[in-house]
Amino acid sequence: MSRRTPPSAPFWENTALADMDEAQWESLCDGCGRCCLHKLEDEDTGTVHFTDASCRLLDRRSCRCSDYARRHQRVPDCVRLTPGDLETLAWLPRTCAYRRLAEGRGLAAWHPLVSGDPESVHRAGISVRGRVRPPRSETPEALEARVIRWIPPVRRTR
Repeated sequence: MSRRTPPSAPFWENTALADMDEAQWESLCDGCGRCCLHKLEDEDTGTVHFTDASCRLLDRRSCRCSDYARRHQRVPDCVRLTPGDLETLAWLPRTCAYRRLAEGRGLAAWHPLVSGDPESVHRAGISVRGRVRPPRSETPEALEARVIRWIPPVRRTR
């Protein structure tokens, strides 16, 4: 009688976010593009609303950054997401893999690491593909007209 080795759990189930190597960390991005949307925060309530205005570097077809390696030089206010930032970036959408794991919720079935298919995030309707436009030189007031409802607002609680 031979003993079978149980399959090992995927790295995201047995590695703390802070302990992941760069490749593991980067692979958690599901390619939805939601974090690349311009957001507005209600100063009174702390609620963050998403708009349909995307970062100018967002490839709206792939929902990935078109110049990821140089994004911070080209877009100085682009946020660098690290495990230490997760507590202060309460604006991350509830669907975000980094947020889900930080909250102990695991990855969703549509996440490419779970499904094995990078298109699953788009088929599930999670990505911004086909739903966003590039930004114009807009004031915060003009962006208010571009607030979307298909991504629920996020309330800052941290």
